[in-house]
Amino acid sequence: MDIRLMRYFLAIAQEGNLTKAANRLHISQPSLSKQMKELEEELGRTLFTRGNRNITLTDDGMYFRKRAQEIVDLTDKLLVDLDMEDMDVAGDIHIGCAETTEMDCLAAIMKEMKEEYPQVMFHIHSGNAVDIQERIEKGLYDMGLFVGLPKSTRMEMYPLHESIEWGGGDAQG
Repeated sequence: MDIRLMRYFLAIAQEGNLTKAANRLHISQPSLSKQMKELEEELGRTLFTRGNRNITLTDDGMYFRKRAQEIVDLTDKLLVDLDMEDMDVAGDIHIGCAETTEMDCLAAIMKEMKEEYPQVMFHIHSGNAVDIQERIEKGLYDMGLFVGLPKSTRMEMYPLHESIEWGGGDAQG
């Protein structure tokens, strides 16, 4: 399966309309329609419900959209990383974070790094522990800040020893 077809599929899913997606992608609408039919045949699944003017995703289409987006994001990250390989310290750092008071500490560290390495860009993504852990394991996030311990031992973990109050009791964060 070609990454280009995934990008085309995602554009259609985002636009909800073949003509708008084709215009955005700078290809003809009949060509785009043909390629999506071939993708559906390759997968053996119907991804779209085609209406008069709009296209909606089937359940298989919604599942494919989620996975295709992950693959496209990972591919884009790989290409950026390869481009940055020959340069000074630069690039994108994606961090998944639960809402916690430890964000203050993380923000201070990012500020110091940004001053020393101005070509480093930080991207903070909010989420729950399960989502963050899944995206770290898939390579979409470089690190995560959790409240509590994640359920996997496949990651290196560095506990933060700040004490936070929650509901009147002390807990280690």
